[in-house]
Amino acid sequence: MTLGVVIPCHRQERFLPRTLAALERALAGRDWRGALVLSAPDAASFPPPSQHWQVLRPAARAERPLTPGAARNAGFAACGGTWVLFVDADVEVDADWLARALDEAGRADAAVAGYWGRLEEWFVDGEAERPGMRDMYRVGDVDRESDYLATLALYRREALERAGAYEPGLQSEEDFELGLRLRAHGFRLCALAPRAARHWSGPRPSFAEIGRRWRTGLCFGQGQVLRLYLGRPGLGAHLRRQAHYVATLAFWLAGLAAAVAGPRALLAWALALAVLFAGMTVRKRSARLALHSLLTWTVNAAGMVVGFVRGASAAPATEAAC
Repeated sequence: MTLGVVIPCHRQERFLPRTLAALERALAGRDWRGALVLSAPDAASFPPPSQHWQVLRPAARAERPLTPGAARNAGFAACGGTWVLFVDADVEVDADWLARALDEAGRADAAVAGYWGRLEEWFVDGEAERPGMRDMYRVGDVDRESDYLATLALYRREALERAGAYEPGLQSEEDFELGLRLRAHGFRLCALAPRAARHWSGPRPSFAEIGRRWRTGLCFGQGQVLRLYLGRPGLGAHLRRQAHYVATLAFWLAGLAAAVAGPRALLAWALALAVLFAGMTVRKRSARLALHSLLTWTVNAAGMVVGFVRGASAAPATEAAC
């Protein structure tokens, strides 16, 4: 088998050296080609880190960054390979897991479209590094089938081509949406033990991260995908996935209705909000974390509305970077 590797990079340059070094070590002695896709139009020039890599970026006339799906599709078209490994720019792949995944891919039946595994969260806080969630996506430590792959994904090229690759108009939710289409085509997705990679980021939970997700449009994808699937099979699956934000939106709309209805109704709604906040404070053992959760739900619910109204976006073209 031949292997293509795609790294989409949008404002994650500080973690990229770690990502590249881990891949070079894990793939030493193998036949592979890589595509590093700089998603932002104003990204600084980045020379190929080794002879394995080609660097792509949005065309000079582009006014906005590539969406996650468009960046992955650009790399997918450039890198070749019967299997393609997609690795986010802040992910440090585990060499043992990758060796096992490639071995499984080399003898998998045609119904298997891809593999991923448990991602361990790590934070860079100033000069210090510390662990976060042991299992970011709740994948588990046993081999099993999975609904979708995200952040680190090894895909069979033929399966991706048959399903239509990533949806380039979504600013987020592209991984889950792709998984839905692959399974609709009869393919299976699998999680493999043990730990697949470490995911690096700044400290979280963070109020600044909420603002970043709004500015970059990451919280609009929930609404974009709902609009995309209106009247189509799969809408129910996306609604179930966004149920938390739908409920949050309904709660705030109930507050507006209570304000119109009068003081008593508004007081009852405010009391419900206070009870919710108190319950979250007890559960998280922190009023700050409770406030962070409520604000996150609210911003994502608002982003869902914005994304639904705007719909999917057109993807800019890419070109080779100098």
